[in-house]
Amino acid sequence: MVEKAKFIWFGGKFIPWEQAQVHVLTHTLHYGLGVFEGIRAYHCHDGRTAVFRLKEHIQRLFDSGHVMMIDIPFQKDEIEAACCEILRLNGQKEAYIRPLVFLGEGVMGIHPKGCPIQVAIISWVWGAYLGDEGLRRGIRVKTSSFTRHHVNIMMTKTKTVGNYVNSIMAKLEAVHAGYDEALLLDTAGYVCEASGENIFIVKDGIIKTPPLTSILPGITRDCVITLAQDMGLTVKEERFSRDELYLADEVFLTGTAAEITPVREVDGRLIGPGRPGPVTQKIQEVYFGVVKGQNDRYQHWLTYI
Repeated sequence: MVEKAKFIWFGGKFIPWEQAQVHVLTHTLHYGLGVFEGIRAYHCHDGRTAVFRLKEHIQRLFDSGHVMMIDIPFQKDEIEAACCEILRLNGQKEAYIRPLVFLGEGVMGIHPKGCPIQVAIISWVWGAYLGDEGLRRGIRVKTSSFTRHHVNIMMTKTKTVGNYVNSIMAKLEAVHAGYDEALLLDTAGYVCEASGENIFIVKDGIIKTPPLTSILPGITRDCVITLAQDMGLTVKEERFSRDELYLADEVFLTGTAAEITPVREVDGRLIGPGRPGPVTQKIQEVYFGVVKGQNDRYQHWLTYI
């Protein structure tokens, strides 16, 4: 259950949480055309609050809107400012921020002509997406029977509302089978991404992650690649198969919600010794130091409130 806050930013105004409502004929509710972002703000070591990679998230929101032919009726700096102000008004030292762009009440039918474009920003306190124990011990993952979208079926580099039905079906299947998360393959059968996270493997000290061909360009993924390379590690962006995944020394997932979550088992096969490995643990340690403002090298990733 989402923890209720005081205010939601809706259409340029901060309104009480309970008043942020939409009509049942909201076009996005029926047909799924909308875009969104997920952003985290952290309570830093010096007592301040910082939003992590705010500008990159808002740029991706506008990129998603551009690809999906949604003309967002605000400027980027207005959305960025609202993401910061909502934390102040809600008194949140640490929170998850959800900008959402959707098509409101207007015409019915597939063509959305005339539907108003509406924007909302919600913030709530959200812990570890895949659980605190998952962050410490690692999670169990199942390969889904559902294939990830092909690039000519959906726009795979956007955070489009309707895209996530694919993720929901995969997640339901995995959880019903007793696993924590789902892994999806691309249409060629190679490892693609999880239901809401990018994936990395480690073998003999080399880190691999699928290329951006048909996956969401994760901002946490980008952070991990940068951090790993700055640590002197080799990172390769290339396709790999399920058997290569099974034989990895370490596996971990990345995402704004999931942060850096180790994987201890895939499809009933232990990954390495079945616990988080040294590379994953080091990247976790560095990442959490960065988001909490403890590393001067990456201060440009933080927007302080």
